[in-house]
Amino acid sequence: MDAPLLHGVGQEAAAEEGDYAAVKNFQDARKVFWTESVRIWRIAVPIIFNIWCQYGVNSITSIFVGHLGDLELSAVSLINSVIGTFSFGFMLGMGSATETLCGQAFGAGQVGMLGVYMQRSWVILFVTSICLLPIYIFAGPILTLLGQQKDIVDLAGHFSLLVIPQFLSLSLNFPTQKFLQAQSKVNVIAWIGFVALIVHVGMLWLLIYVLDLGLTGAALAFDITSWGISVAQLVYVVVWCKDVWTGLTWLAFKDIWAFVKLSLASAVMLCLEVWYMMSLIVLAGHLGNAVIAVDSISICMNFNGWENMIFIGVNAAISVRVSNELGLRRPRTAKFCVYVTIIQSLLIGIFFMGVILVTKDYLGLVFTNSKPLLEAVSELGNLLAVTMILNSVQPVISGVAVGGGWQALVAYINLGCYYLFGLPLGYVLGYTANLGVKGLWGGMICGIVLQTLVLLLILYKTNWNKEVEDTSERVRKWGGQDIQVDNTVASA
Repeated sequence: MDAPLLHGVGQEAAAEEGDYAAVKNFQDARKVFWTESVRIWRIAVPIIFNIWCQYGVNSITSIFVGHLGDLELSAVSLINSVIGTFSFGFMLGMGSATETLCGQAFGAGQVGMLGVYMQRSWVILFVTSICLLPIYIFAGPILTLLGQQKDIVDLAGHFSLLVIPQFLSLSLNFPTQKFLQAQSKVNVIAWIGFVALIVHVGMLWLLIYVLDLGLTGAALAFDITSWGISVAQLVYVVVWCKDVWTGLTWLAFKDIWAFVKLSLASAVMLCLEVWYMMSLIVLAGHLGNAVIAVDSISICMNFNGWENMIFIGVNAAISVRVSNELGLRRPRTAKFCVYVTIIQSLLIGIFFMGVILVTKDYLGLVFTNSKPLLEAVSELGNLLAVTMILNSVQPVISGVAVGGGWQALVAYINLGCYYLFGLPLGYVLGYTANLGVKGLWGGMICGIVLQTLVLLLILYKTNWNKEVEDTSERVRKWGGQDIQVDNTVASA
């Protein structure tokens, strides 16, 4: 063997045979880096592709609508960035409990529980969607209360009612997707997303331009595509996952309140992150020339979103890896995969920062031909570049939190760094110091910096042996049995 990387096994058998031994030299580190890179990207690439396709549904819809007019783009941007992000973040967060439990149960060999967890999540997310429905129904008054312009609000309120079916599809979509991801069945998710994107573009062209339905056509295409994705995933689970899916069961309602509490912790953690950037759009709506302010930030957030899709995919992949490895009682493997992924994500973030700095004067051309709007987007290019590099590391650590079940702790950190520090600082810089959009965004970047530093410190201090024991207890508590393995838990 080339190096003692594993307890009694070779490098290639890392996933199947045992945990890593200590890394003592550069050769050991190089082999671990390569092995973990292959394993993480084998999961991440299909997830990223799928997320790009699903994000492309939103982004391409904005592109089609943007060519209808600036007012239409502002209305759709408000719904997608404020109402949609608010509800999407909460629903995705509630579904993240499934990601934690399915991943750890699958790693521990308790595959029979995955279908139960998914069904519990269906029930919880359906009830959650009904509770959140008034946000869509009363989107107009809510946006008015937030101080948005009346002409934008009227159009946005109409569009919000039309996309309610799309929102309701999330209660089926998210749990099913997490169920498949926990088993690394990610290629099918990617194919479903790709087909949905192609069909969506065709529907937008048909409904908006051929049938001349305008915003109504955009909303209808959005609804059909979202439900198509959800149903396709469900069909795959029922027909092709018979080894894990055993049918509907009343066990889905057992201990559901405890599941709700973990779901809520996940939702709060994620929502505090998602809503943070959403608030930038809301605050920009109070500045002078609100249409230009909202549109310029929305365009920048669109490009930031494309990069974010990579790291949301990495977030999901690292969550699967960490939860699986903790379930398998492999603390060093869990730790090393985290460190390797953070290093690679930072390098990717630096690359995208450079791309934005080089192309910032031309970014807005994809969405608009308006010269004032193009100039406003160009002026925000430097802030967008900084945000690109910051958003490369933070989602990875959040994925580790989901995989390890640390959601409640990260929620408190997000609350302090984002809402007690970053958001007030952005308000002061934007309004009191009269720096406008740049001040708002700059202050909020400071909040992301602080949060990232705190999470990196916690990660450095993590006792991975203890995480393994906590996972065994969690699997036993949630209906599985503690897993006994021959591997000695390595000192992590």
